[in-house]
Amino acid sequence: MLLPTLNPRLEQRLIELYQDHLTRAAAIDWSYHEFVPWGQGQCFKENPWSLEQRKLPPAIYTAIETALLTEINLPWFTTYLSSTFIGSLNVMREFIHTWVAEEDQHSNLLENYLILTRNSNPTELHHLRKTVVQGGFESNFTTPIEAITYASFQELSTLVFYNNVAKAAAPYDRTLSTLLRRLAKDESLHYAFYRDAVKAHLDLEPNYILYVRNVLLGFFMPGEHMPDFEDRMKTIAREASYGPQNYYQQVVQVLVDYWDLANLKPSAPEAELARLEILKYCNRLERIAKRYA
Repeated sequence: MLLPTLNPRLEQRLIELYQDHLTRAAAIDWSYHEFVPWGQGQCFKENPWSLEQRKLPPAIYTAIETALLTEINLPWFTTYLSSTFIGSLNVMREFIHTWVAEEDQHSNLLENYLILTRNSNPTELHHLRKTVVQGGFESNFTTPIEAITYASFQELSTLVFYNNVAKAAAPYDRTLSTLLRRLAKDESLHYAFYRDAVKAHLDLEPNYILYVRNVLLGFFMPGEHMPDFEDRMKTIAREASYGPQNYYQQVVQVLVDYWDLANLKPSAPEAELARLEILKYCNRLERIAKRYA
C-alpha cells in the first residue's frame, strides 16, 4: 500500500515551487490598508448602526460575511496544517509559515471593509466571529498527501469564489470588487503551489490517485460549520455567482484536467478503481450542475 506521505524524491521539486512562490509573492506584496475605504469611517457611539446604512444587496453582503467568517479561522487552519506536516519535508513547513503570513491580512481587510462602510452591524459581527472561532476546524484529511490535495481544491474554490463575487459586486461597490480581486491573487499563488505539488506526486507515482479520490469525494469547504452555512451558500449560488455549476466547471474539472486523471495509469488495482470512481463522480457533478443551471 502506498503511504500517504510526501515523496522525499520530490523534495527538490517542492523547493523550486516554493522559491517560485516567494518570487511571485514578492512582486505583488501588499498591505490591507491600501484597499480599505478609511474615509467612510464614523464613530458608532455618535452615529449608531442601523440596517438602512447597509448599501450592499443582501446576497452580496452574505457572500462577504461568509468569506470573513471563513478567513477568521486562520488559527485553526494553521493548527491543522502544522500538525499534519510534523515530520514531513522541511520545505512544506516553510511554505505553511509563508502561507499563514500571507493569509493573515484577509480577515482584517474584509472586516474593516464591512465595518467602515457600515454594511455590517459591528455587534452582531462580533458575536458571529466569536461563535465561529470557538467552533474550531477539524478535517478527516490528516495525511500530508491528502492535505496538499485538499488545499488544492480549497484554494481554487476560494479563488473562484472571490473572483465571481467581485464581478457580481462591481455594479454596487468598485472598492469591494477591487479588494476581492486582490484577495484572489493571494489564493491563486497558494493554489498553484499545492496544485503543482500534487501533480509532481501523480507524475512520479500514479497510485497517489487513491488519496485524490478520498479528498474529492469527501471535499467540504472550511466554513461549513458556521451558522446557517447551507442557507448562505444557496443565497450565494442564486445571486452572487458561486454555486454547484461553478464548483464543477471552475474547480473540479479544472483540477481533474490539469492532473490528467482521465488518462492516468496507476498500477495498483485499488488505484485504478479510485480513478474510475473519480470519473463517475465528475459525471454526477456535471449532471447536478446542468440541472442547477
